Amino acid sequence: MRQATISRRTAETDIHLTLSLNGKGKAEVATGCGFLDHMLTLFTVHGSFDLTLSCIGDTQVDFHHTTEDIGIVLGCAFAEALGDKRGITRYGSLLLPMDEALVLVALDISGRNCLSYDLAIPSQKVGTFDTELTQEFFLGLCRSMGLTLHIKMLGGINSHHIIEAAFKGLGRALGQAVAIDEKNANIVPSTKGILD
Repeated sequence: MRQATISRRTAETDIHLTLSLNGKGKAEVATGCGFLDHMLTLFTVHGSFDLTLSCIGDTQVDFHHTTEDIGIVLGCAFAEALGDKRGITRYGSLLLPMDEALVLVALDISGRNCLSYDLAIPSQKVGTFDTELTQEFFLGLCRSMGLTLHIKMLGGINSHHIIEAAFKGLGRALGQAVAIDEKNANIVPSTKGILD
């Protein structure tokens, strides 16, 4: 079915998430942070996934736990939905322009978590969202999914545009990587025979 439903409750967040890899870009997202909702919706639409997500977090503190924990749970959902990763394309990359911003996203669903993050976001906040939390989201996703992810900013001066380019690029690159390679639909795409 290539889908997963995950609930995770801690003293800091209560998250319920359903992900379908074979979706149509339908997003129902409620994180308590409008900017994060916007980014996750863009990610979902551009990846052609279906995502239902609700999070109640300790937002009276800030959005750190909410953002990081959503990355963790989303990564777990991708890992569960992919199973043994049989037949997937595995790699994805995109150079995404968003007005003056230009961001490169390249990734490998390798089973090994690695984040190379190079976004120089000029402002500390977009709305109520602390822009440094962008990296925390990607770290959580990579660690729980087993994802190697490179994000490199090649241009940009507007913080919203830079972050938006990264989320859209991630969605499209992941959409490529999770797609079934019809020529190798029954093969795990690794000479080791396992992606772990």
